[in-house]
Amino acid sequence: MSEALVATQAAGTGPALPAASGARQFWRRLWTQRAALVAAAVVALLVLLALAAPLLTAIEGQDPTTYHPSLVDSARGGVPVGPFGGVSGDHWLGVEPQTGRDLFARLVYGARVSLGVALTATAVQVLIGVVVGVAAALGSQWVDQVLSRLTDIIVALPLMIMALALLAIVPSNFPRPLLVALVIGLVAWGNIAKITRAQTLTLKGLDYVSAARLSGWSTWRIARRELLPGLAAPVITYAALLVPINITVEAALSFLGVGVKPPTPSWGQMLTAADVWYQAAPQYLLLPAGALFVTVLALTVLGDGVRTALDPRAASRLRVGTGRRQEAKATAPVATEGAS
Repeated sequence: MSEALVATQAAGTGPALPAASGARQFWRRLWTQRAALVAAAVVALLVLLALAAPLLTAIEGQDPTTYHPSLVDSARGGVPVGPFGGVSGDHWLGVEPQTGRDLFARLVYGARVSLGVALTATAVQVLIGVVVGVAAALGSQWVDQVLSRLTDIIVALPLMIMALALLAIVPSNFPRPLLVALVIGLVAWGNIAKITRAQTLTLKGLDYVSAARLSGWSTWRIARRELLPGLAAPVITYAALLVPINITVEAALSFLGVGVKPPTPSWGQMLTAADVWYQAAPQYLLLPAGALFVTVLALTVLGDGVRTALDPRAASRLRVGTGRRQEAKATAPVATEGAS
């Protein structure tokens, strides 16, 4: 709530409103959603595995780039020697066909790249989208028209085609994971800019923003102190759903050969190399595909939980049985009174 409006109420010209802890209410609502909590635990575990990749591979005694030609059968085209793709005490998930590189090491290091690219791209999208959306809503009619048309152009551009074109012309010595993240962020910020602009236009008409404007606050101060807190809920919600989208985009770009370059591992790159080994060494395809599926599913469920916790009026699309039983218990007394 606006500081100007609070001061007016304290002076006796308006009713005093009790301060409520939005963060506390958010965590309480999120805590009641078991699906979101499980998804959060899965995401936390994946992030922990990615951060601890050097430690985990050191415990295993392997690294993601060392070749082990003795662990593959060259007479059969490079199929891993041993059961389950060469699983052993030295190679926990087996080895890569043809090269013999350790799959566990490449999988956890690939998580660092895939998650890092997705989070960096999401941060770039949010930063650009919020700045453009707020500037369009608070600027003059001419500024709004220019920024809105620019946003429409960005939204209309095909993401994959633009990313392929940009990644193809950048020099190869530029750090590839950072480049992929920047390209995704710079090409796909249009939707969050539209959401931010629409929400800012709604907030502009509320009483506490009008009170701040009448108090002589500058546009920058109003945006920083009054509008940005109100934009937190929709922006955080959309950002939570952008992360899994960006993971799949990075995987698709790597699958097409313009993403992360070898020997740096990523899940999309592993899928690219595994497309001809799904019969001879199925674990080489199933491991990165399964990791990608679990990550995207967990982030999507968590994003839905965050959306519902920030907006309790919105019914979750992923309600579990407990939630439905709780709703039935809550509506039972109402039905009983109506019958009596």
